[in-house]
Amino acid sequence: MAVTAVVSAVGLVVDDRVLVGAPVWAKPFKFAVSFVAYCLSLAWMLSFLPRGRRVGRWAGTVVALASLVEMVIIIGQVIRGKRSHFNRATPFDEALFTAMGITVVVLWLGTLVVAVLLLRARIADRASAWAMRCGVVLALAGAAVGFLMTRPAPGQRRGESEVVGAHSVGVPDGGPSMPLTGWSTTGGDLRIPHFVGMHALQLLPLLVMVLAALAPRFARLADDRVRLRLVLLASGVYAAVFGLILWQALRGEPLVHPSGVTLGAAGLILVAAAVGTYGSLRVPVPARAPEAARTGTAGAVSAGTSKGLLP
Repeated sequence: MAVTAVVSAVGLVVDDRVLVGAPVWAKPFKFAVSFVAYCLSLAWMLSFLPRGRRVGRWAGTVVALASLVEMVIIIGQVIRGKRSHFNRATPFDEALFTAMGITVVVLWLGTLVVAVLLLRARIADRASAWAMRCGVVLALAGAAVGFLMTRPAPGQRRGESEVVGAHSVGVPDGGPSMPLTGWSTTGGDLRIPHFVGMHALQLLPLLVMVLAALAPRFARLADDRVRLRLVLLASGVYAAVFGLILWQALRGEPLVHPSGVTLGAAGLILVAAAVGTYGSLRVPVPARAPEAARTGTAGAVSAGTSKGLLP
């Protein structure tokens, strides 16, 4: 995937073809970068399993191979100058898109196996354990949004239309969009909750790393109860934001032009996050001698480093 990302980046520079309103190599570039982050995150999480590593290894291999098959199809269609997603123009194009659908299901099921292993695993650091568990569950929810994109859009009919399915809601694909991401600025876009959900896999464990790095400066963060509460709070807030963005997209509302209802819901989530953070930091920390407190803080950070929580 790293090599594919480089090749796609070169394609963006030397190939000026445009497909559905975007550079033809933009899709394989974004998919390659996303798969690099996705597979590395799963591999890192699997290293924490005290048991079930063999099953996890097989599940990880299945995810990697399914990703590879999907990328081969996407790049093959780019070379042909054809759409890879939702393309039913010819029997061959339809077969390729059907194959992609199968690989997505296989990838999702492989990730589900990893999620079950993490949910059952006994991991010493509770904050790390729940960051990984919540991250992979939210990633599964984000990946499942992709199935919503395969529904026929208005005016499309299965067996008749050359294109069945769409990223955008309320507007055709390929219209005005945000730079870099390509997300619609005139209608809803299901790629946004898809992206937000899947990248919980990286962002929630990253929060644990940040908390461990800050522990020497802030004594409360050396308390594993505080870190656990902050991680659970962040996971709940992340899930709420994911749900809000998905709801916004399904209503055909652009991310950059939220309605009053959306802004009100976002405000409630923000207030809940602020109150929850204040409550989490108010957990009483047992009184300890200064030297013992310093040793305990250093030990917590050292433990985080030894477990791979810090760079």
